[in-house]
Amino acid sequence: MIQTDDIRAAVGAGILSERQAAQLTALSDSRRGAREDLSAGDEPFELFRGFNEIFIMVGLGILSAGYVAVVGWYVAGRIETWHTALLWISVATAALVWLFSEYFIRRRRMVGPAILLTIMFAAVAAFGFGNWLAQVFMIAQEDYGSLIGPGLLSVAAVLVFWLRFKVPFALAVVALGLFATALLTAATQSGNPENLNDIFVLSEESGFAWITLALGLATFAAAMAFDASDPHRVTRRASQGFWLHLVAAPMIINTIALSVLSNETDNARLALIAVMGIFALVAVIIDRRSFLLAAIAYVVGVITTLYPVTEGGNFGWLILSLGLFLVALGAFWARIRAVLLGILPLGGLRKYLPPAH
Repeated sequence: MIQTDDIRAAVGAGILSERQAAQLTALSDSRRGAREDLSAGDEPFELFRGFNEIFIMVGLGILSAGYVAVVGWYVAGRIETWHTALLWISVATAALVWLFSEYFIRRRRMVGPAILLTIMFAAVAAFGFGNWLAQVFMIAQEDYGSLIGPGLLSVAAVLVFWLRFKVPFALAVVALGLFATALLTAATQSGNPENLNDIFVLSEESGFAWITLALGLATFAAAMAFDASDPHRVTRRASQGFWLHLVAAPMIINTIALSVLSNETDNARLALIAVMGIFALVAVIIDRRSFLLAAIAYVVGVITTLYPVTEGGNFGWLILSLGLFLVALGAFWARIRAVLLGILPLGGLRKYLPPAH
């Protein structure tokens, strides 16, 4: 295996130029899933690869702010044709974001700018399709049916973006877009939800909760499909699975946690602890810390929102326990996973799971 010192020696001997060496190193890191500095069994994760990526992201952000200001000034002078103007501006903006993506993602293989450009493209698609198809008067009357079409088209646009650039973060955006569109579809059929219980509690009759749970499980299944195709986490498929797990966990736990807490009994806390135990078991088996972390973070957010410390002090002990559990599990993750894989009858599923370390 060629090491970094070998590449440096090749540059010194004139076999490779510094540019070629940098490109080769970047490609090698990308193919390994950025695992070079990770300990065995750790989960690869990248938001950016260097300060230059942060520099470019800040530049893109400032460029976007100026672009929006110029567009706003342009449209303000054409109030009588603003609808048509915004439509063509959306098309031009999407093309501009696509060109930036061709350079920074396909050619430079940058991680941070890829995430930012994905968000920009999704926002432009949602704005453009919404401006084209949404009915303002219907929305003003709290009838959101006209947003379903733009939502689905926006999801399709981001999916095309992913097919071209294979940005792992784009799949998370697709999942969230489908989630939002499904809620809008259910709202048009069952009426607008009156509170959170209508959306996320399984005992309610609105059907929202079953939709959110089904989408969460579907997202988890897609994440597992990527993980199973790359159990050693050495390709970009591992990153696709990472972002999908990060989205799937809150979708699933949100519905289950609110359904459990809606009983408002002392057993609700014990039931919630049992649910989190199941999530922890699944996360350890599939070796995805992101799945468990997203679930616990979301549960803590739900608890602190619904039960402030002054009104539900007992939940403070639950949050404390979850924190201690998370720290202990992180410290001994590899050992615990090795023991579990050794005693659980997983059979043929083992070949799709990362090996124990």
